[in-house]
Amino acid sequence: MQGKVEICGVNTSKLKVLKNDEMVELLRKTKEGDMAAREKLIAGNLRLVLSVIQRFDRRGENVDDLFQVGCIGLIKAIDNFNIDLDVRFSTYGVPMIVGEIRRYLRDNSSMRVSRSMRDMAYRVLKVKEKFMAENQREPTIEEIAKELDAKREDIVFALEAITDPVSLYEPVYSDSGDAVCVMDQVKDSKNTDESWLDHIALKDAVDKLPEREKKILALRFFQGKTQMEVSTEVGISQAQVSRLEKNALEQIRKNLG
Repeated sequence: MQGKVEICGVNTSKLKVLKNDEMVELLRKTKEGDMAAREKLIAGNLRLVLSVIQRFDRRGENVDDLFQVGCIGLIKAIDNFNIDLDVRFSTYGVPMIVGEIRRYLRDNSSMRVSRSMRDMAYRVLKVKEKFMAENQREPTIEEIAKELDAKREDIVFALEAITDPVSLYEPVYSDSGDAVCVMDQVKDSKNTDESWLDHIALKDAVDKLPEREKKILALRFFQGKTQMEVSTEVGISQAQVSRLEKNALEQIRKNLG
């Protein structure tokens, strides 16, 4: 989106920004049914929509489509905003715009969620919208669960199921032009490059052993059998099993060294 000026035929460099007293007055007139005030209110908050869709500009979606969907969220926010509560419009409007865009992305996503999970997610979103309209804030998980008479974990699972996937290459921080991506913040202390290479080296070392020694090690260390049990299965004495096992381990150490 960087450098783009025209979105849906709107020159984004000339978008008007309303002052707080103008916002309050236009909101009051809108609630009284003044459609001209409503139009001015929409036009005066398009920059708010623009700031929200910039969060989604790396998803490869059409910017014009996102802007139009964001405008729908803005209109819903204007129509449902409660002017009697001491809350700034942007505090209420931004989550409404974000929610509308996420709903659009979810409905157009290639990822498929089960019908029951989608139904639960839909009910959760309806409760959230109603709660926000009445209280001008987002409800907690506990409040949603109480309203739907559902388990807390069911609410969490439903919300996670419709959460937009995040690219590992999506920037989360930038300092002096050097972007830090999601993948830079994800750490797997178990499956590191070193452990992966060690695993390959160990496999190669074991593959170099004679078949009988490989079978003895498999029985001893993967199936957890005693030397006596191994001797019975392989058909040699326990002393021979002990000697072959020791020699095999020594050979592996040499190959790894």
